[in-house]
Amino acid sequence: MRKYFVFFFIFIFFNNLSASEKFKESRSTHFIVFYNNAPEGFIQSLLDKAEFYYESITEDLGFRRFNFWLWDNRAKIYIYDDANSYRLASNQPAWSGGAAMPSHKIIQSFPASKDFLDTILPHEIGHIIFREFVGLNNPGVTLWLDEGVASYQEKRRYAQADAFIRRLIDQGGFINLEKLSSYYSLANLDSGLIDIFYAQSYSIVNFLIKKFGRDKFVLFCRNLRDYRNLDDALRLTYTLQGINQLEKAWVDYLKK
Repeated sequence: MRKYFVFFFIFIFFNNLSASEKFKESRSTHFIVFYNNAPEGFIQSLLDKAEFYYESITEDLGFRRFNFWLWDNRAKIYIYDDANSYRLASNQPAWSGGAAMPSHKIIQSFPASKDFLDTILPHEIGHIIFREFVGLNNPGVTLWLDEGVASYQEKRRYAQADAFIRRLIDQGGFINLEKLSSYYSLANLDSGLIDIFYAQSYSIVNFLIKKFGRDKFVLFCRNLRDYRNLDDALRLTYTLQGINQLEKAWVDYLKK
């Protein structure tokens, strides 16, 4: 079902793109930005920020790069004029401010998207870098892990995530990890559940990196890439026997 959705999304994107007017282009070392009426100053800031995140996210996660985004392999960023144009082209829900297609190294958004340069842009670049490292069609990668790694690039946004989750635990709004792992799409969730999903996803990844270190997290991602199974990667890296033990260790960490 998930794979079908991805193929459908890609079909919708390229079908809509072929019907659209020709984009202007602006290029940097690792990115090509396609746009129509976005201000030139915004486009230059976008390219500068994208180049910064390209280097900093790799270093932050500890990933050694082999697939460099150069020449014809550059990532493509499509900037639509407004939210409506973006959502028509991307087929994203109303709450979405940006989207990434890692298999094609494509990011989509619009200039008025709130905090785009400081939150959405690093989030979507994080998706692509992470997926290139662990495998684009890796069945061991859950949605919460994918979104957690991407959200880890928005540390300022999620600075209060752990405190928020502790309140959820006390108030009975916490989503256990087994249920969190069952989500394959956020399209039909209400905004409250989406906020919880992202906060918890970020918090788990933050816990793994803070508690066990960045080198262990890189090893975890390598094991996930090689064995294509989340439980195996957790066991081999952290001696955690599946997501239930991960949840216990994470919640215990939050309560300290």
